[in-house]
Amino acid sequence: MNEKGYIFGIRAVIEAIRSGKDFDKILVKKGSSGELFNEFLEEAKANKIPIKMVPGERIDRVTKKNHQGVLAFISPVSFYKVEDVIPQLYEDGKTPLLLVLDEITDVRNFGAITRTAECAGVDAIIIPEKGAAQINADAVKTSAGALHHIKICRTKSLVNTIKFLKDSGIQTIAATEKASDNYYNTDFIVPSAIVMGSEEVGISDDIIRLCDTKVRIPIVGKIESLNVSVAASVIIYEAVRQRS
Repeated sequence: MNEKGYIFGIRAVIEAIRSGKDFDKILVKKGSSGELFNEFLEEAKANKIPIKMVPGERIDRVTKKNHQGVLAFISPVSFYKVEDVIPQLYEDGKTPLLLVLDEITDVRNFGAITRTAECAGVDAIIIPEKGAAQINADAVKTSAGALHHIKICRTKSLVNTIKFLKDSGIQTIAATEKASDNYYNTDFIVPSAIVMGSEEVGISDDIIRLCDTKVRIPIVGKIESLNVSVAASVIIYEAVRQRS
């Protein structure tokens, strides 16, 4: 691995997977094939590592060296399984407070949200494998190091994860401007997961339909919405206020 946090070449990536490295993502050149390449695919699939098929030119822009069509970005943090985190929280006698981020791809927003969440004592942040901000050195810096102190759970399907949370006795609260109820009218003292969506498209319809409660932050000025990291802070600290 170089100082920029990526490795390349099929054999090098296979060995990194086998050594237990956590990956943010792996870029693979479209049309790649061969026995060694198939071995790499099996390793990546077995370890549930996100793979994105891209034109070779995209990989070439990162490195001109012999990458063999495979470029892997090492994550600076370890990932957790939400199925393991929730039972442990209950076992520890905690009332879970979770944050679910749907399609938040801006690294600075993600870092700022993580910083607030860690300061507020959020137990874990849940993100999708695809459609999430890259967890790299910039994200760690923007989070002021908070990414090293809070559990990040990555899931293949946020929809299935929301269902799992509900089945685990956790109320799911969608923050959306489409809601009619203000956030401070919601009971955050019970086990709760706050769901935030991107500023561009918000929370996906499938997830909004699943959530138990929908809340909004009242806006009285001329600008119609808050930055998502600010909005997350407002709602997270309402939970802190109620629980204190």
